[in-house]
Amino acid sequence: MRIALRTVALGYLAALLVVPVGYIVFKTFEPGVGEVYDSVTTPAAISAFWLTIQVAVIAVVLNVVLGVATALLLVRGRLKPAVRVVLDAVIDLPFAISPVVVGLSLVLLYGRDGWLADLPFQVLFSFPGIVLATTFVCLPFVVREVVPVLREVGDEQEQAAATLGATRWQTLWRITLPSIRWGVAYGVVLSTARAIGEFGAVSVVSGHISGETETLTLLVEKRFQNFDLAGAYAASALLAVIAVATLLVMTLLGNRRDRA
Repeated sequence: MRIALRTVALGYLAALLVVPVGYIVFKTFEPGVGEVYDSVTTPAAISAFWLTIQVAVIAVVLNVVLGVATALLLVRGRLKPAVRVVLDAVIDLPFAISPVVVGLSLVLLYGRDGWLADLPFQVLFSFPGIVLATTFVCLPFVVREVVPVLREVGDEQEQAAATLGATRWQTLWRITLPSIRWGVAYGVVLSTARAIGEFGAVSVVSGHISGETETLTLLVEKRFQNFDLAGAYAASALLAVIAVATLLVMTLLGNRRDRA
């Protein structure tokens, strides 16, 4: 029985993860390393890579600040029970709805006839729109990692600091943030992985302008649609390398958090 369960579990993982990713790696390097290097060093690929990194960094920073603030409001805030339930549910909205719907909602909001159409800078089909869409889909990760940590550590130390005369800002920097650092770090890794791999919402709001608003995932889709399979495989492999590196960091952080 135990062998059968292990076989089913390993076969499941192999069929869904190992074989598809392994096949992409095989097809990537089938033409040779030189072809791969040429595919990932084209101006379009370099631009897509740096745009992806820039968007991920800004989205993660925004999610850390807003996510920690939201988690503190949920756990430490004096909210009415109904308000707390609604806020708790709204945080998970990006998990429940399709990223394409998120992109369409941003188009309606910031489009020609939208409520925020008259902003002094362009949002849709430009860098701000991509950052906004990516930040939205990554919103729950930091909050969901920090909330249980805040509940676990309690507020006794914060109350003791307040009794000794510490201001709220001093308590936040010296007591609260150090106690939730592993939850924040885990949320950062998860947000980074989600931001780098985001496609649906970014595809709707980016405009697919090569060299300007084309991220790595959009570049993969464009090359695949244009039958540039070698180029699509190479860009996919680059995304896979970033994802594996992110998973390794997440595993290391998980081990350190368990020992902390």
